[in-house]
Amino acid sequence: MSGIALKGCTGSALAEALLRPRTVALVGVSDDLAKTAARPLRFLRRAGYGGEVYSVNPTRATVQGEPAFASLSALPVRPDHAFILTGTDAAIAALEECGRLGVPVATILAGGFSEAGGAGIEREKRLAEIGRSYGVRVLGPSSIGVVNVHERLVLTANAAFAEPDLPEGGVFVASHSGSLIGAMLSRGKARGVGFAGLVSVGGEVDLSVGEICEATLDDPRIGGYLLFLESMRNADTLRRFALAAAERGKPVAAYKLGRSAEAAELAVSHTGALAGADDVADTFLRDCGIARVESFDGLLEIMPLLNRMPVKSVRHPAVGVVTTTGGGAAMAIDQLAIRGVRVAAPSPDTVRRLAEVGIAAGEGRLVDLTLAGTRYDVMKAALGVMQTAPEFDLVLATVGSSARFQPDLAVAPVIDSAREHDKPLAAFIVPEAPEALLRLNAAGVPCFRAPESCGDVIAAAFNRRVPRPELATPPLPVPPGAGGRTLGRAIDEAEAYRLFARVGVPHAPVAVLTVGEPVPELPFAYPVVAKVLHPDIAHKTDVGGVVLNIADAGALSAAMAAIRDRVEAARPGVGVRRILVQPMTRGVGEVLVGLRRDPQVGPVVMLAAGGVLTEIYRDRALRLAPVDRATALEMIGEVKALQALAGYRGRTAGDLGAVADALVAVSRLALLDDVTVLEAEINPLMVMADGQGAVAVDALVQLATADAPAQSQEDDTETRSGRNR
Repeated sequence: MSGIALKGCTGSALAEALLRPRTVALVGVSDDLAKTAARPLRFLRRAGYGGEVYSVNPTRATVQGEPAFASLSALPVRPDHAFILTGTDAAIAALEECGRLGVPVATILAGGFSEAGGAGIEREKRLAEIGRSYGVRVLGPSSIGVVNVHERLVLTANAAFAEPDLPEGGVFVASHSGSLIGAMLSRGKARGVGFAGLVSVGGEVDLSVGEICEATLDDPRIGGYLLFLESMRNADTLRRFALAAAERGKPVAAYKLGRSAEAAELAVSHTGALAGADDVADTFLRDCGIARVESFDGLLEIMPLLNRMPVKSVRHPAVGVVTTTGGGAAMAIDQLAIRGVRVAAPSPDTVRRLAEVGIAAGEGRLVDLTLAGTRYDVMKAALGVMQTAPEFDLVLATVGSSARFQPDLAVAPVIDSAREHDKPLAAFIVPEAPEALLRLNAAGVPCFRAPESCGDVIAAAFNRRVPRPELATPPLPVPPGAGGRTLGRAIDEAEAYRLFARVGVPHAPVAVLTVGEPVPELPFAYPVVAKVLHPDIAHKTDVGGVVLNIADAGALSAAMAAIRDRVEAARPGVGVRRILVQPMTRGVGEVLVGLRRDPQVGPVVMLAAGGVLTEIYRDRALRLAPVDRATALEMIGEVKALQALAGYRGRTAGDLGAVADALVAVSRLALLDDVTVLEAEINPLMVMADGQGAVAVDALVQLATADAPAQSQEDDTETRSGRNR
């Protein structure tokens, strides 16, 4: 048997077998054209695929008028790619036969695996085991197939690919959902979107969205990627692909399902509650330079804008709007505004330049051309001025009713202006005007048929971040424990300070005392604060475990006894022996700095307004860890409450540079090689006046179970001090 000689193929060899196979086997292909398993043969023949196709069906001598073979072993050649169309159990046997024969890639249509409960999980493990042991790469299960439009490879059971004349272009689609690749094809064709390939990834037992896309990066026919994601599993390969795509200037956009916050309920820290699953996914995608859209229409419409708008850091992006319809433009402006994109008024210089070409801009944010804007020369002149105005990062042309009946007049100036200037220009077409949209798409001009997708796409393009070099080598993942969750164990506050000190975070001096024993002389002055010290009590104020402004030793002894009594009443079974004492520390403000290791995307660092109301306000900034100082300063600028610490309206300015240093330090907890930090939080980090630093006055840490030290009782009276800046 002959074919591509591969075992455990990766990279370009994987792309060859997966998307450019010379021989394909259809295992379990049906003769009944009404059945799903009949479609791949019919689609391949209709598309004009030039490779060899072999039908495997043990019950028939012919399938759809072509010879059929009883098994893969009976084929005259070894196929490069086997599409397994059988039921669940037969699919496992077919994959094993692929492995014995050395078939490089097998796609599995069948379901009934991890989504089917315990027995299905065991079946999926068997698929993975077969793939690893034989070196056959597996796409699926529950994959509806792959399509390479350029090669006429329509190796799919998706009914939408009965579509004649598949639109050919440079967009590559990878989707967890099989049905969605058909929806992308049909909706994209109506918009003039051309595709290079579409892949249904399914259950990702082996091949993932990231690895498949990464294997295609050097294909010159692929200019950008659209991803439909149901989860962030295999985030490491997705990150690697996204960073490599950014290096090559190939844009990536994603639509991700699942904006629910249920996962946050499992978190121990405020950081965990504020960095729920969708928040983390959003941070991951942005930090990887991936544009995340909120709408399916936005996913289909975003690529032309990304092609014209490289990823760059724009602190407060501004959009200029030119319109022939005030109401239509107002709809677009609303959608931009609710997504935080600023629509800016023309500067006085731009108003003057518009007047020189006969356009009265008025005093508002819109340049409303009214009916005069339906003339080519008027719209063209307005766009020429706006696209050369330095105050705008993007110009949006909003076109009214003329777009439907006079597309030449309506879209010609937009197309010509887009060709003549580098600044991104986009168009929102208010009426239903398919011909106008097709012309704009054909010219590569970003265009939108609804205000919602217009706002969605522009915001998503601006919200991307330039990927940081340190993200190329993410921290190692933590193996999950029983039930799929990583098991963790908290350490007490004193031990947490030791861990923070290792990465350079200063903390207030501490003394650890024992309840019921005489109060020793403290290494710092009164007044002090006393707090329960126990690894199982994360939020001390909730159980009466904190007393402030203690004036002397007698009051401290009484406070320690009161803390013990309140905590043991609130938490029966928790014995309180130790109390942590610190000097009362006051600054000009306080913040929360935290790290959370997400089970799918890895460690994320967070900055938020500090205090007990943190979760209510949800005023925070998130990034993948680790971060550098420039990124930390960006995060500070995103937290609205921290504007007060920048000297707002004459207030005493806080040391925001020290906050940035603390953020960088906390993010480095993700890189420690002797312990695995699942959650870590300083709340609050007390911010002193500018130039005087910042100091941790409360700390919470949870380590992976294998790394968590046994709680020591040897240092009940040990006194520890740190740097108090």
